[in-house]
Amino acid sequence: MNLTKRFMHSRGRAGVPLFALAAAVLITGCAATPSKVDPLEPMNRALFRVHDVADKVVMKPVVQVYAAVVPSFARTAVSNFFNNIDDLFSGINGLLQGKPQKAGDDFGRVIVNTLFSLGFIDIASEAGIERGNEDFGQTFAVWGVHSGPYLFVPFFGPSTFRDATGTAVRVYLGPTGYIEDVPVRNSVLGLSAVDTRYQAGDALDIVENAALDRYTFIRNAYFQRRRYLIYDGKVPPEQED
Repeated sequence: MNLTKRFMHSRGRAGVPLFALAAAVLITGCAATPSKVDPLEPMNRALFRVHDVADKVVMKPVVQVYAAVVPSFARTAVSNFFNNIDDLFSGINGLLQGKPQKAGDDFGRVIVNTLFSLGFIDIASEAGIERGNEDFGQTFAVWGVHSGPYLFVPFFGPSTFRDATGTAVRVYLGPTGYIEDVPVRNSVLGLSAVDTRYQAGDALDIVENAALDRYTFIRNAYFQRRRYLIYDGKVPPEQED
C-alpha cells in the first residue's frame, strides 16, 4: 500500500522523514500547485474523501491496536524486514539510473542485514551505510518519462501516472506475489499495509492538525518529496509558467 510509498515511497520509509517534509511545506506555505498537474482534481478529491473515511474507520483503529499490542522491538523488526526488501529494489533502480555508488550501498545493506539478522535488525544503518531510496518511478523520471497527471488512489495515497506505473512494476516483481500459500501471502500483505500506515502516523497527524486544505497540502508535499528524491536532494529551481 502506498499510503504516503508509499505520503509514499513507497513505503515512504527512507530519505527525508515524511513528517519533517510535511512540516517544511507547512512552514513555507502551501503554494497552489499549477492546475495542469492535477487536471483530475474533482475525481481525485472524491477519491481522497473515500480514502479518508476508510482510513479513519478501518486503518487507524487497526494501527492503534497494533501499536498497543505488539511490542516496540517487534514493530521495529517488522519495519526493518520490509525496508530490507525495499533496499534490494532500490539497488536495482540505482543500477538502472546509472548510480553505482548508491546501488552498491543498497546491495551492501541487503547483504549485511540479511546475513546477520534476516533483515529484522538494521545493522547496516548502525554501520553508517546509507539507504539509496530509489524506486521505479524515479527511474522512469531519470529516463525522461513525464510524470503525467496527479492521482490519488484510495488505500495507496498520492501518486502520478508515472509513479503509479512504477508502483505496479514494484508490486509485480515483489517477493510476496511468489508466496503460494494464499493465507500466508495475504497475512504478509496485510502486515505490510499496517506497518506502512503505522510509520506514516507522524506525518498524517501533522496534516490532520495543521492543514486547512489537507488534499492540497498532501499533493504539494508529495510533489516536493518526489522532486527531492529524483534529484537526490539537489533540486533545481522550478521554472515559472
